[in-house]
Amino acid sequence: MSIWKKLFTAVRGAATEAGEAVVDNQALRILDQEMRDARVQLNNAKENLTRVMAEEMAVRRVVKDLRSRIEEHEGYATQALERGDEALALEIADKIAEMTNELEAQEQLADGYTGNITGLKRTIADTERNIKAMQREVSVVKSTEAVQKANAAMAAKFSGTDSSMLRATDSLERIKAKQQKRSDQMNAAVELQKESSGDDLQAKLKAAGIVSGNASGNAVLERLKAKKS
Repeated sequence: MSIWKKLFTAVRGAATEAGEAVVDNQALRILDQEMRDARVQLNNAKENLTRVMAEEMAVRRVVKDLRSRIEEHEGYATQALERGDEALALEIADKIAEMTNELEAQEQLADGYTGNITGLKRTIADTERNIKAMQREVSVVKSTEAVQKANAAMAAKFSGTDSSMLRATDSLERIKAKQQKRSDQMNAAVELQKESSGDDLQAKLKAAGIVSGNASGNAVLERLKAKKS
């Protein structure tokens, strides 16, 4: 393969990828437009159905009229025969045959319209069901797309080295460190105060059992009685 063919193939590949990227980015918009096109086609099919039904009605009226006229002319032919006028009866019979042929043609046309109407009604009903089902699928897809975009936005916001969540976590840790340092300083100050006032030594003597700080009224009374005696 020559270098020019390879370059041409690469350009074609890039164009295909770019086209697919555009389609992916505009997928929901394209889907909405396709749904609108489908509804327009459905409405057009319904209009065509009404026209075909109207034409069938017109043909059925012609059929009904022909049958009535044939029956009427058969009566005329019978009367002519009763009067012995066979020439008139034959003329009437020719007219009846002409109308009978026309009746057969109109009946075939009407039956064709009926078959087309049945097929159109079935197609329209199927299309309506498909559009409703597709619309439900589109609603699910749109909801999923919205949720995924929201999740992606949150993930982008709270992830990475410069995210808001990471900065908030760092701030919280600094505050906790400052509070711990302040607490340690206060505890150290209390310890120094105890040592300077002798409280710390007294506490240690009590802990060792050398001195007792548990004076009571009974003990004082016993001590006074002993001193008096």
